[in-house]
Amino acid sequence: MFGQSNSPRFRSALAGTLGIGLVFGLAACGGSDDSADDSDTAAQSIDCAQFSSFGDLKGKTVSVYTGIVTPEDTAYKDSYKPFETCTGVTIKYEGDKAFETQILVRAKAGNPPDLAIVPQPGLLKQLVATGKAVEAPAEVAANVDKFWGEDWKAYATVDGKFYGAPSGASVKSLVWYSPSEFKDAGYTVPTTLDELKTLTDKMVADKKKPWCAGIASGEATGWPLTDWHEDMMLRLSGPETYDKWVSHEIPFNGPESTAALDAAGAYLKNPAYVNGGLGEVKSIATTTFQDAGLPILEGTCSLHRQASFYAANFPKGTKVAEDGDVFAFYLPGKTATDKPVLGGGEFNVAFADRPEVKAFQTYLSTDTWANIKAKLSQGWVSANNKIDPNNLSNPVDKLAATILLDPNATFRFDGSDQMPAAVGSNAYWKQTTSWITGQDTKTTVDNIEKAWPK
Repeated sequence: MFGQSNSPRFRSALAGTLGIGLVFGLAACGGSDDSADDSDTAAQSIDCAQFSSFGDLKGKTVSVYTGIVTPEDTAYKDSYKPFETCTGVTIKYEGDKAFETQILVRAKAGNPPDLAIVPQPGLLKQLVATGKAVEAPAEVAANVDKFWGEDWKAYATVDGKFYGAPSGASVKSLVWYSPSEFKDAGYTVPTTLDELKTLTDKMVADKKKPWCAGIASGEATGWPLTDWHEDMMLRLSGPETYDKWVSHEIPFNGPESTAALDAAGAYLKNPAYVNGGLGEVKSIATTTFQDAGLPILEGTCSLHRQASFYAANFPKGTKVAEDGDVFAFYLPGKTATDKPVLGGGEFNVAFADRPEVKAFQTYLSTDTWANIKAKLSQGWVSANNKIDPNNLSNPVDKLAATILLDPNATFRFDGSDQMPAAVGSNAYWKQTTSWITGQDTKTTVDNIEKAWPK
């Protein structure tokens, strides 16, 4: 479902796999860009010598199609400029809110873009099934082997063929809170699930309703509940069982999934715990996910489980930082050393194998591009293991990057985004919505199991 600083350390960190040397200031290449003053690109220069491995791409064009639109698209376009400046190629960027529907229409009609930024492994598999997606070049595969874990590569691999490097990433395993409330009340950030339960009970003893939640999202109502369920599934049963559950090697209504939904319900269906500042348990179904965490600012809610992107939902002027009005902590595992991380992300998938398309794909798979993009962004991180968190100016982005780069972290992609559409974006959403308004757990998981394609 639905990320700037210019330090000397950043300059030294930019060494791409292909030997792309970047020393900031466009003047060295004879070009400039006055439209991106805020990101300091007008003062940057690029040593283009080592871009020569891409060849002369002057007069060539690569089209990029994506669901990433204004204002988030600006950082993407700016991050492409070093490649454009040094190779002569033109990148044609097209953002479309209807991307997830239209990319399939275009692929099936034989009119796909050169490159698409695909947000879900399930959609990636559908695109491969059209026969129009092109296997990623060897240079991209080598970069992914170097800069990402095997799990990330597997999400873009279909029938043994690899199709695209990861782009951005989001961390869903977060709990939002008020740093000042924690300080004033003497609360400490929990490091295990047991400590999270103890903290919640302490808040109840302090005459608070600790948790606030909301799942209303138009036709997608229910998706935040699937995130809760998946987070608990990953924590209680481990990544291997989670993978089997997502791929339906074990049934959706098995004991592991049932226990995970009950674990989510221990928080969300407990009237002593929810719905702080918003109502009773059933109000979760009618509260929009955008509004669900706002009671933290009013002091009527203390905890809200939601992804890193939720930072953008707080009102303008809200300080989102460890010493600010609101911040987030990692949703802990069963033990302090157990670091399961639920998240999402995008992948760069090509539909053409022209030299300029392959070259651009390769650039996007480097640590060079990841660090350039990091410096230009707010609300964006990458799971690239060579990204420098110091290049991220947003405290939540830094937190997300720190979690993703933790050597003990075990990342797993959002389960509903990998399941067949009849389940992941239909029965799963609808049945968990019925569950939060009173349906029992067994009926819920049984109904979702029945929806699984035979």
